[in-house]
Amino acid sequence: MVTIREFQELMRALYYERDSRRGIERTFMWLVQEVGELARAIMKNDRENIEEEVADVLAWLASLCNLLGIDMESAALKKYPGRCPKCGSIPCRCDLK
Repeated sequence: MVTIREFQELMRALYYERDSRRGIERTFMWLVQEVGELARAIMKNDRENIEEEVADVLAWLASLCNLLGIDMESAALKKYPGRCPKCGSIPCRCDLK
């Protein structure tokens, strides 16, 4: 099993040089494009394509975080410390809206 941090480091090793040349704004636009592709795959209920697009979204998010100097794993655990950040419950008991 690979941790979020290990995956982010893999994306750094593979793509950081290229991502640095592309820059934050263009890398962010690639992430947005991949989210759109994921949305289309979900709307088509294409399970194989959904899995591919989820992987792409995660990879582009890791690349963006590398450029921004953000540790994805630390950021996620800070916001979601093993419970709902709003109500503190597991499972979440917040009102559905």
